[in-house]
Amino acid sequence: MIRYVFLSLIALLSFGKVHSQVITTRPGADTMKVVTLINADRLSYNHPDSMTDMQTLAGHVKLKQDNTIFICDSAVLNKKTRFLEAFGNVHIIDNDTVNIRSQYLQYFVDTKMANLRNNVSLTDSKSTLYTNELQYDLNLKIGEYHNGGRLVNQQSVLTSKEGTYYEELKDVYFKKDVDLKDPKYTLKTDSLLYNTASQIATFIAPTTIIDSAKRVINTSDGFYDTRNRKAFFGKRPVLNDGAVKIIANSIESDDSTGISKLRGNAVYIDTAQGVSVLANFIEANREDGTFRATQHPLMIIKQDKDSIYITADTLYSGRLSKMPGYKDTSNLQRDTTKRIAPELTSTNKLPGNKKGAKTTTDTSKAAKATTENKNDSTDRYFQAWYHVRIFSDSMQAVSDSLFYSGKDSIFKLFTDPVMWASNSQITGDTIYLYTKNKNPERLYVFENGFAVNLSDKEMYNQIKGNRLNGYFKNGEIEYMRAQGNAESVYYVKDDKNYLVGINNATSDIIDMRFKNKELNKVVFISEVTGTMYPIKQATEQNKILRNFKWLEDKRPKTKFELFEDTKPVIIKDEEGQQQGQSQDQHQ
Repeated sequence: MIRYVFLSLIALLSFGKVHSQVITTRPGADTMKVVTLINADRLSYNHPDSMTDMQTLAGHVKLKQDNTIFICDSAVLNKKTRFLEAFGNVHIIDNDTVNIRSQYLQYFVDTKMANLRNNVSLTDSKSTLYTNELQYDLNLKIGEYHNGGRLVNQQSVLTSKEGTYYEELKDVYFKKDVDLKDPKYTLKTDSLLYNTASQIATFIAPTTIIDSAKRVINTSDGFYDTRNRKAFFGKRPVLNDGAVKIIANSIESDDSTGISKLRGNAVYIDTAQGVSVLANFIEANREDGTFRATQHPLMIIKQDKDSIYITADTLYSGRLSKMPGYKDTSNLQRDTTKRIAPELTSTNKLPGNKKGAKTTTDTSKAAKATTENKNDSTDRYFQAWYHVRIFSDSMQAVSDSLFYSGKDSIFKLFTDPVMWASNSQITGDTIYLYTKNKNPERLYVFENGFAVNLSDKEMYNQIKGNRLNGYFKNGEIEYMRAQGNAESVYYVKDDKNYLVGINNATSDIIDMRFKNKELNKVVFISEVTGTMYPIKQATEQNKILRNFKWLEDKRPKTKFELFEDTKPVIIKDEEGQQQGQSQDQHQ
């Protein structure tokens, strides 16, 4: 029967057009591979020896094996070795889903292994792979190249020296000098997994990503969804955005909304402003330049010798130029119910208002804010609320909430604030601490100002007034001034530092002047009335002013005590400096 078929082919079609014929079989074999000739303009047959059984096809050649179609200008099939060579405009159509083109093909019929060379392209429904040499396994649906390739998927172009394409999974594994270019970002790595159907790039080696805003991301784990513009970076990725560096155990980013979420020992470092924020969770909005830190956040304002550490339930930061209605932070309302709403996705909720009051903001003004100040480190404010605690070697404080502006470098403490410096304590309704070059310069206390200086055990020098002004020198309090209904209690000592008596006085203005961190003298200015009580005749009422409170138990003693209910641990920032952080962050 076989002899009859091939004799018929030779006799009838040696110089004529051939249609739909079986041109190679293996009789009696269960694993026979059948190649069917669909079309050829010309066919010739040559059998010079026992090892050669050649069929030559030319002109619009079309062959088929199982669900795979081969098209070319000409082909040579050796029936003995079951080997096919195809030349000119080679086109393989596999399962109607993958199209492979080249100028030359070597094909092993039994193993269904194809070697393609010269202007090779592989196209599925989503992308096209270009290379000069490709090995494609039609059994496993896997293609490989080892001398450079380029994948084009819509506007994304990915190149590498080596690559493996998995047709059924639509995955491409790129290796060596991988470079991905997209209108939104560029990516460089040594190894990358890319899915042409989902358009998701999976990071499996150290990878550097530069986005359209020139942000640089270094990661070795995670993925980027190029279609939906969402990304996940794991294994402590590092993001550099100008003067800002961001690090976390993992970062989730949504470019369509501009919102990123940092989880696990997250660190935000602004080298231009000398500010670092550490937290277990940070949510940032790149569109408006805001971020919110929760889960034991810690802010560090670096100074030459005496950094300032600040903790609260929540820390929030934004750009002053985008704050609705902002003109000058000196006009900021002192009432905590007037604090700016710190939500990233809402403009009407006030987490700073314990009563849950709501307000409205002029979103049109915020929308009109320009981005010209994006790289201006002074165009940033920091807000903290609930259980604010501050520590530096020269000054400590607690309050319900805080506002700090990079423009004027003023710390504004709201609701029951308390500040300590050396042996002195300051309280009032609201406290403003003015700094210069990040060092305390002066402070201002609004309403019910009260300053206490510990002279000795159970001996407290005190002044109070409607307003208090304090002045610092070299980071230490130089003098305090009380104005408006000022009162004082002063423990008077002689030249040998022996206690003489207790002076109770009122005046329009009272100054406490310090020397070497100790109270040196009290000065009364205008309309002074008072009484000096010998120490043995002084009563308890002579020793304290009304509303006196000594709040030393609330004072943070070290930066590690900023977290009252957690065991402190030591972690290091990117510059190797040890910072305090809570044990909860390592859970």
